[in-house]
Amino acid sequence: MTDPTTDTAPDRRGAIARGLRSVRRGQAVIVAALVFLGLLWLNAALSPYPLSYFDISFLASGGATTAIAAVGQTLVILSGGFDLSAGAVVSLVNAVLATNMDPANMQASAPLWTLVGILIGAGVGAVNGFFVAVMRLQPIVVTLAVMFIVQGITLLVMDTPGGFIAPTLGAFYLGDAIPNLLPAPVAVLAVLVVLWFWLKRTSYGVTLYAVGSDPEAAHATGLRTRTTTFVTYVLAGGLYGLAGVFVSAQTGSGDPLVGNALLLPTFAAVVIGGTRLGGGKGGIVGTILGAYVLMIVVNLLLSLNVSAYYATIAESAVLMIAVLAGSLSADSVLSRRLRDLMAAIGARRAGRLVSQRPREDRRLAFTEPAAETPRLRFLQRHGHTLRHALPAWICLVVVLIVTQLVLGNVFGNQHYWNSLLVLSSFLAILALGQGAVILTGGLDLSLPWGIALSGVLLTGLVGGNDAALWTAIPVVMLVAVGVGLLNGLGVVALGLSPIVVTLAMNGVLQGVALIWSGGTPAGFAPPALRWLMTAKVAGFTPVVLLMVVFVAFAILLLGRTAFGRRIYAVGNSEVAARLSGVRTGRVIISVYVLSALCAALVGILLAGFSGQASLGMGDDYLLPSIAVVVVGGALITGGRGHYAGMLGGALLLTAMQTLLAGTALPIAFRAVFFGLVILAAVIALRD
Repeated sequence: MTDPTTDTAPDRRGAIARGLRSVRRGQAVIVAALVFLGLLWLNAALSPYPLSYFDISFLASGGATTAIAAVGQTLVILSGGFDLSAGAVVSLVNAVLATNMDPANMQASAPLWTLVGILIGAGVGAVNGFFVAVMRLQPIVVTLAVMFIVQGITLLVMDTPGGFIAPTLGAFYLGDAIPNLLPAPVAVLAVLVVLWFWLKRTSYGVTLYAVGSDPEAAHATGLRTRTTTFVTYVLAGGLYGLAGVFVSAQTGSGDPLVGNALLLPTFAAVVIGGTRLGGGKGGIVGTILGAYVLMIVVNLLLSLNVSAYYATIAESAVLMIAVLAGSLSADSVLSRRLRDLMAAIGARRAGRLVSQRPREDRRLAFTEPAAETPRLRFLQRHGHTLRHALPAWICLVVVLIVTQLVLGNVFGNQHYWNSLLVLSSFLAILALGQGAVILTGGLDLSLPWGIALSGVLLTGLVGGNDAALWTAIPVVMLVAVGVGLLNGLGVVALGLSPIVVTLAMNGVLQGVALIWSGGTPAGFAPPALRWLMTAKVAGFTPVVLLMVVFVAFAILLLGRTAFGRRIYAVGNSEVAARLSGVRTGRVIISVYVLSALCAALVGILLAGFSGQASLGMGDDYLLPSIAVVVVGGALITGGRGHYAGMLGGALLLTAMQTLLAGTALPIAFRAVFFGLVILAAVIALRD
């Protein structure tokens, strides 16, 4: 007779193995759940009162907006993309609801308005999906442009906080799904989780993970990758719309800027929840837990009487810790680089490195060209550059002609030309830093608060005194160098996405600026700086002469130096550049330092231009800094572009802004216009 224990032993071992695999797959969710429970216990321990149902309901409603928006972001990241328009969609839905609900109707239909919000978000998502899936444009540049377009539309709908949200919407989303047992926000999130478990088992869900893991392989196997990508952005937009409905229920009114602060928390929640940046791994359960982890961390700081100014620093720190924790997996960039480093150390000790062998002259022998070979003509040598840089200058001439026809007295007006050059100087400086980063295939999202912090630091240090200017400027520039080094090291040494690193740095800089200024910047720009930015010498502002020197330096740096050639080499192929002997890590770190220095210089000049610094002085320069680079003919994925084209882009966008300012169009239309311009430029100049 067969022993039954021997028959069931293999089955038990198989079950244990399957269980271990399941645990490993859900490790990130388990860790997020344990961290959430631990923080919840700590929050309850610090409270003088025991945790009640009201506390749980309050916490559930407080983090639901971020959680819902982060669920949409999770879908996009699973597909291998990024969506920077999430917060803008939330603001748009909130503004539409607040301006269209009738104050006389206190019993408005919550399901109906929820459907309206979801459809608005899905419409924006369809625009994103069209350009990403059908036009094959980069998700980063598409969603960034759409973000500013949507922000402009939101300001056209509602330019100041106000409006009306029916109380029934708040009762529907902030009340109880089951009285004293299940808060409505928890019920909404539970429904999303159930739908997710069904969706991930459909053909769409399988294709979503396949596209995120390897889009080329997924397409080669016959999967409908474009349709899946398009649907993903539509679903994500619908979820952003639902988040906009929820925040409307919370606030009871409209605010055109309510979603601006959501970008960093949504990314942080996705990463904390274990979804891999780059796609193919993760899910929404961990994201929801990550959103509440983030919220409880901020609440703990407030309960410990820590200033609210530290909130963005805490969110950025949690984001970076979560990213670093995810980078410790065996297949991560950081792990691979650590293994390569250990292998190199071992090889050096054993004397196996190529650099330790006797050097041999293996240079290829090139024959001198024949003396009669004619020198290549100018167009042959520079035709590729002219092809991409000239359109910006041609469009500039067209805009100037239109400005002459609309406003009159432009070509002979010295004041117009001086204003154009002065206002263009800020974008021309940013174009060098942001352009160098883009040429390597990266993107710097830390510019807004890099500009603001530099201006706030300078005015706070000098206090309107010329003598202090010469010590304050080096301090501001040293801080900028530190910011650039941290950005570059995060990208190079840790192998993290430039979007995540610079977005987190932007949050840190925001917190530092708030802490340094106490929420209200003090001090004024010294007279010497004011003279540089506002005085007139022979009819022109002195900064114009400074810009002539800067432009010459920028053209030489990118076009005539070994450093510039290495930037292009890294942007074309980092692997090929490394194999060719280029120290790619140093180059990438250097361009982020250069970008931070350019942002600091713009912050200093803006403080001199306005006479003092403000906390939001850099907000209007993120999209234009990218737009001038792209409009100037640079490829958003790196490796192509010239500073002459970027300079033309800076002059073009400034001339457009001047033309728009002279018309009756609302100021909010400028953001819409800039977003449309950058989309058109990317489509027209793509390879």
